Amino acid sequence: MSDPDQSPRDAARAEIREFLSTRRARITPQQAGLPSFDGDRRRVPGLRREEAALLVGVSPQYYIRLERGDATGVSDGVIEGIAQALRLDDAERAHLLDLFRTAGPTSRAKRRRTPTSDRVRPTIQRLLDAMPTVPAVVLSARLDVLATNELGRALFHPFYDADEPVNNARLVFLDPRATTLFREWDVVANDTVALLRAEAGRDPYDRRLSALVGELSTRSDDFRVRWAAHDVRIHSTGVKKLHHSVVGDIDLPFESLPLEVGGTTSLVTYLAEPASPGHDALVMLASWAATGAEAGRA
Repeated sequence: MSDPDQSPRDAARAEIREFLSTRRARITPQQAGLPSFDGDRRRVPGLRREEAALLVGVSPQYYIRLERGDATGVSDGVIEGIAQALRLDDAERAHLLDLFRTAGPTSRAKRRRTPTSDRVRPTIQRLLDAMPTVPAVVLSARLDVLATNELGRALFHPFYDADEPVNNARLVFLDPRATTLFREWDVVANDTVALLRAEAGRDPYDRRLSALVGELSTRSDDFRVRWAAHDVRIHSTGVKKLHHSVVGDIDLPFESLPLEVGGTTSLVTYLAEPASPGHDALVMLASWAATGAEAGRA
């Protein structure tokens, strides 16, 4: 996605090359159970292409073609062999399959996905508002903030208070206040890039995603370095560690749930453990948000 003039198919071929080479680089022959006779004289940090081909069970020539993005005739068995040889996790395996589908012959290439609306259904907004004790946010696959409830806006105050649209990736990489908001900024930054990288593989025709990646690559060295690592990740649960200007440090477990089967928008909720400091902080935050809302209506 670095060259705006590339077709999605050509971009996928380039991505396959970079993705597989970075996955090979992280596995040593010893880890793969292969003998190594070169010691410190090896020119590559991980597996050679010939060694990867041996593990996959294909010829070196065929593996080199695959790593160059030639997806003609590649079978699911070969893809699974690559996934096992390079120890890909579920997110990486799915990403590689997406790339091979896009890079394949025109008849097999993934069709353009129907553009997703930037508006959520009124029932979804009512659902958010019906959870007054739970911060809730709806995100697109590009990490655009599509909807929030009152406590969700309060949790990310003042970042979600702006009248203009908010994108979480821009917030993380382009807003200098983000390093204060996110106490584990490096973790959040890595997860953000991994989510965008996975979505780029799923939908190579999303021009708005391409524009976002181009913007972030141009304006943020931190983003550009992470994008070059080609990491992908499924990030549906975890703990967000924040520093809030009103309630201080707060640790909140979160869950990200798709709103539709096969859809790209997700409902993210932040649920504190009962009787925990995070629960007490949310109670205080809710009181502060309600006070501000009352003052605004006065």
